[in-house]
Amino acid sequence: MGTLSFLILFPLIVAGVLLVVRNDRARGVIVTVSAVAIAAGSIALAVQYLTGSAVHFEFESEAVSLAALGIDLLISLFIIFVGLKHKQYLAVALAAIQAAIVVWFDLGPAHAIVVENNLYVDTLSVIMALIIGIIGSGICVYAIGYMRDFAQHHADVPDRRPMFFAVMFLFLSAMFGVVFSNNLSWLFTAWEVTTVCSFLLIGYTRTPEATNNAFLQIVMNLAGGLGFAIAIAWIGTQFGTLELSGLISLGLSGAATVVPVLLLAFAAMTKAAQMPFHTWLLGAMVAPTPTSALLHSSTMVKAGVFLLLKLSPVLGLSLAGHWNVAGITVQLVGGVTFLMCSLAAITQSNAKRVLAYSTIANLGLITACAGIGTSEAVWAAIFLIIFHAAAKSLLFLCVGTAEHHIGSRDIEDMDGLFTSMPSLARFMVIGIAGMFIAPFGMLVSKWAALGAFVDSGNIILVFLLVFGSAATFFFWAKWLAKVTAIAGPASDLEASIRTEEWASIALMALLTVLAAVAFPLISSAVVVPYLGEIFPAVSLAISQGNLMIMAAMAALLAIILGSTLGRARASKRDLPVYMGGVGISEGVTAFSGSLGDATPASTRNWYLESYLGEGRLSRIGTVVSVVLLICGLAAALIFGSVM
Repeated sequence: MGTLSFLILFPLIVAGVLLVVRNDRARGVIVTVSAVAIAAGSIALAVQYLTGSAVHFEFESEAVSLAALGIDLLISLFIIFVGLKHKQYLAVALAAIQAAIVVWFDLGPAHAIVVENNLYVDTLSVIMALIIGIIGSGICVYAIGYMRDFAQHHADVPDRRPMFFAVMFLFLSAMFGVVFSNNLSWLFTAWEVTTVCSFLLIGYTRTPEATNNAFLQIVMNLAGGLGFAIAIAWIGTQFGTLELSGLISLGLSGAATVVPVLLLAFAAMTKAAQMPFHTWLLGAMVAPTPTSALLHSSTMVKAGVFLLLKLSPVLGLSLAGHWNVAGITVQLVGGVTFLMCSLAAITQSNAKRVLAYSTIANLGLITACAGIGTSEAVWAAIFLIIFHAAAKSLLFLCVGTAEHHIGSRDIEDMDGLFTSMPSLARFMVIGIAGMFIAPFGMLVSKWAALGAFVDSGNIILVFLLVFGSAATFFFWAKWLAKVTAIAGPASDLEASIRTEEWASIALMALLTVLAAVAFPLISSAVVVPYLGEIFPAVSLAISQGNLMIMAAMAALLAIILGSTLGRARASKRDLPVYMGGVGISEGVTAFSGSLGDATPASTRNWYLESYLGEGRLSRIGTVVSVVLLICGLAAALIFGSVM
């Protein structure tokens, strides 16, 4: 209980301190020390609870409940204020309606409901705490150096770093609140705090583009929050409980919980940027890179899939053999999102946009797994969360550092990265490999997901996964080829990379490799026992023996690649550029054209824009997902629990 309190309250206190600290050096020390303390706290929590059964804490406090209500109102008033200021009336309306529901319920029906266990910790919440505490904190350390460069490169943008770092730590605190709250009202408060934190970070520069994208995010997530608030009121008035664990128990016992479960899943899917709500995460790319890394790896979107996984037992197909409307809706929306966003990523050359589409697609896969709700699917989903968090944070940090030194985030401008930034290029290769190459965990987890889809009997999902995975291979392979291509001599651009950036990038690379090497251990000692507590029987698509073989292969690859780090430049030999006999001179990647003119040689990828088209795919996915959600909610209201 003490560790839980520390993880929720300590980042909150640090946020308050950082808000008033103006000295850059002092801020760096506070952020670094606090990040280490939070990471240590999450590890201490894992030592206590990672392999044990779920533990619930009574922690009854009227003061905390009143504080949660006060925070809900402050959030709504803040959104109404900024919405009126910027003439964003939809945001104003959603915030007002949400506030009215919360006040009515908290001051009315909620008073008659007794919540026995307000907080809890189980294996899944510990895994999330490790992701938040280690990866999230690592990103905060990375931001120290990055934001110094950002301030220098964007002299026209007022320096708001005190606010920036304060919101980063507030974000961590709210995320810990999300993963430890069993009281749905408390969970809702932490949930909405993450929405406001995202709004502030996305709109950091306060340019018209940043402000519009910040409001896009908050409108979509307020819609999800409205669904969350209605679900709480429904659960409280119909079932007399406010506990997440109580709702799941009611659902498994056959109670008619499909409507509130679908509303909670709706809120989770907006947070996880599933179609038709995916555009807010694409718009969030306007924010500084540490914000993108934080949103994608360890906070915001992970809150959405975390809630979906908590609901997975009641989303699954195990309700007496009937079709579960909520589960069917969730898995189809996730599957459609996975396919459409994987295809859309092929058309992108902007590295951050490729990462954004990749994140949305992988979240779609996790969402589909949660919708299936079997032990096999949830096993795959948990590992997808782990591997995605490590590899995606590594890639965002690499792209951010590369952008500051080569002046572009376009993949086509990464020619020669292996010569100009050899160590960074190697880290980037680890991140890309971790996303789509065996024996690293993402691909292995996708195999497990495919097995779960086949066993579920949902042929549509199998189709979506197979074609989506093929598209995934396409865009990652293109990027990998650009990074590893040697395009000739180039100047050393790594000398000016800040120490904090190197430390954070190395940490994420280490986590990516460690997660793959420890895959069989994490599965057998952590995830399988957890699944045994929530499912009557546990079946896996990949055997423990195969996991051990892949872990050994991952370790070997890591040793080979890691042995070249730091020695790349010392051992490098410059060879003359070979241009098939028509090169102009040694060391120059150009050749003599048919008219004798010097023509630079370069390699370019094919983006298939005329065939796929980002806008076309987005429209198709949006229409299909909207129809699925409307039909799912209508069926839930008409047929009650199951069909």
